[in-house]
Amino acid sequence: MTKNPRELLNEFMGGLQEVSKTNGEQVKAFMNLLGAAYKPGAVDTKTKELMSVAIAAYNRCEYCIVFHVYKALEAGATREEIMEAAMVAVAFGGGPSMAYSVSLLKASIDEFESDFKK
Repeated sequence: MTKNPRELLNEFMGGLQEVSKTNGEQVKAFMNLLGAAYKPGAVDTKTKELMSVAIAAYNRCEYCIVFHVYKALEAGATREEIMEAAMVAVAFGGGPSMAYSVSLLKASIDEFESDFKK
């Protein structure tokens, strides 16, 4: 059964909001770290998101995959760039990374790509 990428993304974002009620300091610190890490510098945000897609696929983190595919598309990455980043993960992670790349990662692109088409 294929998991719905939008439902996973919403579950993750809703979970952050819910946990913020009791652990706001920690969630805020995490979000500040993300903000600092993804701020454009020597490497632009799109490239950082593509790196994150590869890391997510390598680690087989479902929530990370859907979140960073969404953010990569938002940052202007194409389907081809995202899949190429995923294939780098496969070079390191083998079959498990391939399984997530051809299923949930691909489904995430399919689900979110139209959100950013002009």
